[in-house]
Amino acid sequence: MKKYKRILLKLSGESLMGDQNYGIDSTRLNDYAEQIAELTKVGIEIGIVIGGGNIFRGLSGSAKGFDRVNGDQMGMLATTINSLALNSALKNLGIKSKMLTAIRMEPVGEYYSKGKAVEALSNGEVVIISGGTGNPYFTTDTASALRGIEIEAEIMLKGTRVDGIYSADPEKFPDAIKYDKISFDEIYKKNLKIMDLTATTLCKENNLPVMVFNMDKKGNLAKVLNGESIGTIVYN
Repeated sequence: MKKYKRILLKLSGESLMGDQNYGIDSTRLNDYAEQIAELTKVGIEIGIVIGGGNIFRGLSGSAKGFDRVNGDQMGMLATTINSLALNSALKNLGIKSKMLTAIRMEPVGEYYSKGKAVEALSNGEVVIISGGTGNPYFTTDTASALRGIEIEAEIMLKGTRVDGIYSADPEKFPDAIKYDKISFDEIYKKNLKIMDLTATTLCKENNLPVMVFNMDKKGNLAKVLNGESIGTIVYN
């Protein structure tokens, strides 16, 4: 399974809802933890960033009248709640894990630095990095790209609710074409919305490939790292 030694895994906050309309579904949470635990047992070093859309999304808050900065800060706290939940689920499985936060909130988590993250990864700990970038106006996709580059991950795995990148929304357009692989330049040209432009540009400029796959199907994370073609790889 050791196709990669160190990865950055981006998890969707909305996927943590499972079949609920809000919050954290314990079954989905434990499914994620079990899939991550499987990788640690073969020595893969894992950094994780989780979104907060199951609790609060900054952009939707500003649409409802919240100040954008305050809304984004609320979103950062939502990612921290999700990160705490995953950290707890991993520890319940006996997996060593450390939660770092992009904004100071000890004793909830240690303040993030590259040095702390890399040291923990090298010691076999899963590192969960919450709070986005710590700044408003940046998405958790951008935070994932940034942290992936900082910890020198070999790839960013973007776990979503769909099984890859399509030419259009496959839920709305059944004839949409799935790409097995696609370049960052093609993503720009085709205006495909896999991540925001800041995240896409960060990955392109720093040569961090991205794999988009369906994380909600249990076992897919291991399949990706076994080299099975179940998602879409984005490359330079």
